[in-house]
Amino acid sequence: MTRSEYPADDDLIVAGKTYRSRLLLGTGKYRDLEETRLAIEASGAQIVTVAIRRTNIGQDRDQPSLLDVISPKKYTILPNTAGCYDAESAIRTCQLARELLDGHALVKLEVLGDEKTLYPDIPETLKAAETLIKDHFNIMVYTNDDPVMARRFEEMGCVAVMPLAAPIGSGLGIRNPYNIRTIVENARVPILVDAGVGTASDATIAMELGCDGVLMNTAIAWAKHPVLMASAMKKAVESGREAWLAGRIPRRAYASASSPIDNTFF
Repeated sequence: MTRSEYPADDDLIVAGKTYRSRLLLGTGKYRDLEETRLAIEASGAQIVTVAIRRTNIGQDRDQPSLLDVISPKKYTILPNTAGCYDAESAIRTCQLARELLDGHALVKLEVLGDEKTLYPDIPETLKAAETLIKDHFNIMVYTNDDPVMARRFEEMGCVAVMPLAAPIGSGLGIRNPYNIRTIVENARVPILVDAGVGTASDATIAMELGCDGVLMNTAIAWAKHPVLMASAMKKAVESGREAWLAGRIPRRAYASASSPIDNTFF
């Protein structure tokens, strides 16, 4: 890629909407709403996920609402179905989110298999996705790092596929980069790593693999200094994206001199 071929507008496009930031943030596990607000601002994120079953966005009028500090006018609110263990509850949660957010159609679908691993239950996720797509939802789907399943979700109409890097909240980083790369190479919708990021280098690696973005929560919210970590993650995603666009050098078995000896003067 020559300098003239660098993309002038390297934007993330999800369900027809354009975003400059490729970092998506969750809103759980922070100490309070003010810390949530500060971390999101430091991250530069434009898409913010909200667990409808665990976060008040208007269901309880007597309690503080997350929307008081994170305005839908400034951010794309991405309702998610965290805590759902079957298709039916995930579908109901998405329907509730659409009602609370005045017809909002973009949702993150996750249907979990068990409380210990929090791995996705793929058959139930497929069932929920099929119903929700027919109901005109735009589905960003949480799944495992199986390239075949990623393609299946894309083919059925999901607007983004979100394979895990490692178990939710584990901080283990990308355990299977080869599968992630295969998913990216065969995709025609955005691929965003979701779950398992622990520190900035994990986010950079995800972007260097060609992912379109990274979604994270625990890595920032549970850091010693969440706002500072949010700033670090912003830079990590940006640098990883630039490195992927630039194109890394090939790996070699032996050394290659930085200063060539051809045409030397002595």
